[in-house]
Amino acid sequence: MKTNTSAMVVSHGEPHSLRLVTTDMPEPAPKEVRVKIIVAGVGWADIMARRGGYPLAPKLPFVPGYEFAGVIDEVGDEVSDFNIGDSVVGLNPKFGCYTQYLSISPELLVKYPKHLSAVKVCALSLNYLTAHCMLFSKAKIQPQQSILVHSAAGGVGSALAQLANQFGVRVFGTASSNKQETLEELGVYPIDYNHNDFVQEVLSYCPSGVDAAFDSVGGEHLNCTVKTVKKGGIAVSYGFSGGSFGGLFKMISGVIQLYILNILPNGKSVDFCALPSEVDKNRQWYKDTLTSLISMLEQKKIDPIISSVVPLFQVHKAHEELESGKCIGKVLVQCADNTQG
Repeated sequence: MKTNTSAMVVSHGEPHSLRLVTTDMPEPAPKEVRVKIIVAGVGWADIMARRGGYPLAPKLPFVPGYEFAGVIDEVGDEVSDFNIGDSVVGLNPKFGCYTQYLSISPELLVKYPKHLSAVKVCALSLNYLTAHCMLFSKAKIQPQQSILVHSAAGGVGSALAQLANQFGVRVFGTASSNKQETLEELGVYPIDYNHNDFVQEVLSYCPSGVDAAFDSVGGEHLNCTVKTVKKGGIAVSYGFSGGSFGGLFKMISGVIQLYILNILPNGKSVDFCALPSEVDKNRQWYKDTLTSLISMLEQKKIDPIISSVVPLFQVHKAHEELESGKCIGKVLVQCADNTQG
C-alpha cells in the first residue's frame, strides 16, 4: 500500500519540534479529490502554531500549512469538474498542507495552466489573496491614493506593493536596512524602521496621512500605524503577533483594541482580515479572486518574490528562515516533484 509523508508538529517549541510522520495514503471521499502536493507555503501562522501561540491551530499533533499547489491524482466518485492530472492551487482553512498527499473538497481548488510555476502559483493562495482582500474588500482603495505597508519585503507586504502598483496607488513601505533596495525595486518609498520613526516619515510626505495602512503586529505598533492614516481613512490589521509568536492573550487584547480604536472620535476606521475565515465566508469571492490573480501572474503583471524552496525533510529550516526575519518574499516547502503519479 502507498504511504504518505507529512511534517507534523508533535510538541510546541523550536523548529525541530516538526517531525516527519509516515501514514497510509489518504483516500478521497466521494465528494473529494486527492492532490499530490508539489509545494506548500510557509506563513507566520505556521510559526505561531508550532510555538503554541496560535489559538486557531488544531490540537497536537497536527500538520501545519494553509496553502499548496499540486496535481490531482485521484478523484472521488461524485466529483465531475476536476480530473486526474489537473494542476490545482488552493487554501485549506483547516491547515494540513505540509504533506505529500491531501484529500480535500474541490470547492477549495482552482485550476491553473500547467506551464506556470507551482512555486509562484502557490504564493498567490495566501499572501496575494490576503493583500487583495485588504486592499479592495476592506480598504476599498482607489487609484492615486496612498498606503503604508509594513514588512513590505515580506510575503504579504510585497504582494500588497505589487497589487497597489498595478492599481496606480502610491506605496510607502517599512523594512529593515538590508531590504531597502528590494522596496525600491517594488516601486515602494522605503522607510528603514530601525533608524527612522515611520509615523514621522509618512507624515512628512503626506501631512494629512495616507488613505490606508496595513499592520500585522498589533498592540502599540497598530496604534502608531493608525496615526499615519488620514481622517476618513482606514487601518487594516491582519495579525496580533505582537512582534513575536502571538498567544491567546494577545489575540483577545487585539480584538479589544480594534473595538476601542473604532470608537475613538478621530474619523478613522480599523478593520481586521483573517483570510481563512474570509475563504469560509465567501467561497465564490475566493475562487474568482484567485483565478484573477493566476491570470495576472500569467500576464506577468505580478511576480511573487520567492525567498527559498526547502525540501520536506528539511522543513525545520524553512521555519528557521522565516523566524529569522531575514528572508525576502515567500518561503515554501517542496513536498513532491512536479510529475504526475
